[in-house]
Amino acid sequence: MQTPIDRTRLESLAHQETERFISANPTSRQLAQAARPHLLSGVPMHWMTDWGTPFPLFVDHARGVHFTDVDGHRYLDFCLGDTGAMFGHSPGPVAALVRELAERGYTTMLPTGNAARVGALLAERFGLPVWQFTTTATDANRSVLRWARALSGRSRILVFDGCYHGTVDDTFVRLTDREARHRPGLVGQVHDLTLHTRVVPFNDLSAVEAALADRTVACVITEPALTNIGMVLPDPGFIEGVRALTCETGTYLVLDETHTISAGYHGWSGALGVVPDFLTLGKPVAGGLPAAVYGMSREVAKAAEAYLATKETGHSGMGTTLSANMFTMAAIRANLEQVMTRDAYWHMTATAAYLAERLEALFARLALPWCVTQIGARCEFQYCPVRPRTGVEAEAAMDDTLEGALHLYLLNRGILITPFHNMTLCCPETTHAHVDTLVDTLAEALEGLIA
Repeated sequence: MQTPIDRTRLESLAHQETERFISANPTSRQLAQAARPHLLSGVPMHWMTDWGTPFPLFVDHARGVHFTDVDGHRYLDFCLGDTGAMFGHSPGPVAALVRELAERGYTTMLPTGNAARVGALLAERFGLPVWQFTTTATDANRSVLRWARALSGRSRILVFDGCYHGTVDDTFVRLTDREARHRPGLVGQVHDLTLHTRVVPFNDLSAVEAALADRTVACVITEPALTNIGMVLPDPGFIEGVRALTCETGTYLVLDETHTISAGYHGWSGALGVVPDFLTLGKPVAGGLPAAVYGMSREVAKAAEAYLATKETGHSGMGTTLSANMFTMAAIRANLEQVMTRDAYWHMTATAAYLAERLEALFARLALPWCVTQIGARCEFQYCPVRPRTGVEAEAAMDDTLEGALHLYLLNRGILITPFHNMTLCCPETTHAHVDTLVDTLAEALEGLIA
């Protein structure tokens, strides 16, 4: 269905908002220019230039549901570090702990007294008894793939088209004309990823069954719902069906809950009652500090212990020096005990539900054929009338020009949502009034674009 957006008006809006951004942010512009000689693309990570702004917006400080840029503008944050600050910027219990520990050491390569307690908290929360720690979810996923291959004796993995598991090489594969191909945009890729990675459409159990039939696949790695190509929910029974197929074929199931942790206190898998062989989680687990975890079932842990006891000496290829440092272990404990609470989830989910209702009402009023999807504290609108079931459908619904203009319009009026698609998060400090501000501002932009 054609979206009733006037493209001439859209082009004019994009130009006006670009000029407005440039005029309003002279200090950010100066910093961007000053950074260019010594930072690639003028930013600490080159993709920070992909926000769609004429130059990067530089941040001064952040707290709760707001952040302030270097030009003194205060923003209402619905991006929240793309889940890293899902429970708000600088959550009180974590911030207090960091202040307390600031003069007691940062990293030693040795465990602290928090280690056993954090392991127990994770086991209680997610139902897997044994855990390990990394610095990012990418590291966690990479480690889990190593374990799955080592313990199964199989080399292949299975991913879903449109998946995202950080920057793990093995997962950068897409389906093109029913053939596995490298994901567009990869830099410096030498090895053929399709030799050891199979890719099938999400929500296609028959394709999963066929891909696992020869029993050469070590693991299926997936988010319970796709969240990075635009949100794609699983059909009823799909994740349970994948679990059954992996059990039948002796294949490990890895659930990456880094984004779907928004679903609830026990994550998506806990709410669904599906117990994976491995579970990975990064971003919000330490309240915004760099940290990630991965858990494993008792059977997997027993096999891993036996493998470690008999393997040849040398580096396993897993673990980095700064992982599980004193700061992050203490932060994970404080976050699990005092921040990622049932009450916090109740508020966040209810607020996101209110946001979804308001967006649906807005699109109905403007006769826009767009859908809204909610996963607990996470909410997204997509430019299609029916929620996508596959990565291909989600990608086809994208409109980069419209998205860029709307995001810039919101940013120029003090509201940030997640880049690259129209995703929002509600933290414990997000209120209905904040939601009203977002939706009313979005309505102003859309009303000026409808033909």
